[in-house]
Amino acid sequence: MKKPELLAPAGDLERLKVAFAYGADAVYMAGKTLGMRAKARNFEMEEMAEGIRHAHELGKKVYITANIAARNEDFTGIEAYFQELGKIKPDALIISDLGIFEMARQILPDMEIHISTQANSTNYASVNFWRKLGASRVILARELSIGEIAEIYKKASGMELETFVHGAMCMAYSGRCLISNYMNNRDANRGKCSQPCRWNYALVEEKSGALMPVYEDETGAYIFYSKDLCMIEHLPDLITAGVGSFKIEGRMKTSYYVGAVTKAYRRAIDDYFTDPQLYAANRADYLKELEKISHREYTTGFYYGPMTENDHCYSGDTHAKMQDFLAIVESYDQTTGFAIIEQRNKFEVGDKVEILRASDENYIQTIEAMYDEDGVEVHSAPHPKQKLRLKIDVPVSRYSMLRKTTGEC
Repeated sequence: MKKPELLAPAGDLERLKVAFAYGADAVYMAGKTLGMRAKARNFEMEEMAEGIRHAHELGKKVYITANIAARNEDFTGIEAYFQELGKIKPDALIISDLGIFEMARQILPDMEIHISTQANSTNYASVNFWRKLGASRVILARELSIGEIAEIYKKASGMELETFVHGAMCMAYSGRCLISNYMNNRDANRGKCSQPCRWNYALVEEKSGALMPVYEDETGAYIFYSKDLCMIEHLPDLITAGVGSFKIEGRMKTSYYVGAVTKAYRRAIDDYFTDPQLYAANRADYLKELEKISHREYTTGFYYGPMTENDHCYSGDTHAKMQDFLAIVESYDQTTGFAIIEQRNKFEVGDKVEILRASDENYIQTIEAMYDEDGVEVHSAPHPKQKLRLKIDVPVSRYSMLRKTTGEC
């Protein structure tokens, strides 16, 4: 049985490097065009080249998204864009549109192509169709059950299958949503979704204009609002079904989210392939770690049957947030035990912090002293991205992170 790939999101160069530091086998990212997350910072061509070089030096992979539902004007400059991508050599392109697929095959005939979840592949015939056209992988629609995936794997042999295992869920079928277009003329299928499914809604009676709320409580009415996907307790079912790549959603999320989620799934996958009993014994620990990260309530999505009202957050944006991301480590001096860190949220001397380490056990310590860039001792770190020198009691590597407990879910 082959160990599945762990595929993490990379919204920028830092998050790409964090993903690899915390155990990702591959990342997916976008350039400034053709991606489904236009609001993400995304990558200039030079940054993509640096990210690909970094990945390949580590023996890792990078996939570039070009998976919008293209309109005529989107094809302006696409040939030059693909030619530039050919020079920096990503490992695959992620595509959903047949026109973009055809252009990629013509311009980059040796490039692997992965078919995006936006292509809505829900059956083995579709997967076999893409295989005949030359695709090497299909990212299956999120609406499939584990049984359906297993049947696709059996009847579309030779095709790699990828599915989402963690992150935000779209309320629309395979992400094909028009609410954003209708509400504020931002096309969700071209990377500009304003996420109106997260908004507070009410019904209005046509003649009197009276409000008629639906599922309303003290926070409002959220009739489209899905919980977040979390499959960390069910990875063996996906492995047995034939899934070859586990995908984490989140190119809009922080470096902390990318690192912490990737580490949890890395540990779970490795434990299972070391000994299934080890995985079974540690499942509660994996979930406990994921509950420390800002998230909506978790669900298993469609994997065990159709989603019901229990898979939606009708009470609104109920992000559970147990720990604040305080800082990220830039360097560490083993001789002195001091680290240079970059602040992300306010903290101060006397705080008890947990150090999230990429490949070691996490460590808890109290901050006893810290110094600014000029060597002046300071009591607190209130300024965003402030550089500080901090004594850390255990060795840490670059991209280790500091966080503190702030409350329960």
